Amino acid sequence: MLHSVSTIELLYWDGCPSHPEALCDLRAALNELGHPELQVALVEIATEEQATEYAFVGSPTLRVDGVDPLPSPEGEPPSLTCRIYRLRDGRYSPTPDPADLRDALRRLLPRSAQEA
Repeated sequence: MLHSVSTIELLYWDGCPSHPEALCDLRAALNELGHPELQVALVEIATEEQATEYAFVGSPTLRVDGVDPLPSPEGEPPSLTCRIYRLRDGRYSPTPDPADLRDALRRLLPRSAQEA
């Protein structure tokens, strides 16, 4: 039986300007994967205490039912910082590689009616 996704979150720190682009990429991926109905909750992390509480390793961070689909390296400390992602071509980016994001979401989201 397929589970339904209860929460998709975009955690961000206002000190990093990349979260609007990450949100746009996330919504595009959800649409492409047949899940345009899924809502994204924006969660602002404003203090080091919140960063620790949320195990926030940088802005932007995505979570699907509490799971980071593109986890950071082990041992990355929680912090109010900008997150860096590695693109498939080896370059660094302030947002996830769109193809990596789609692949990760395919693993975590239930299949849509379009894919069935």
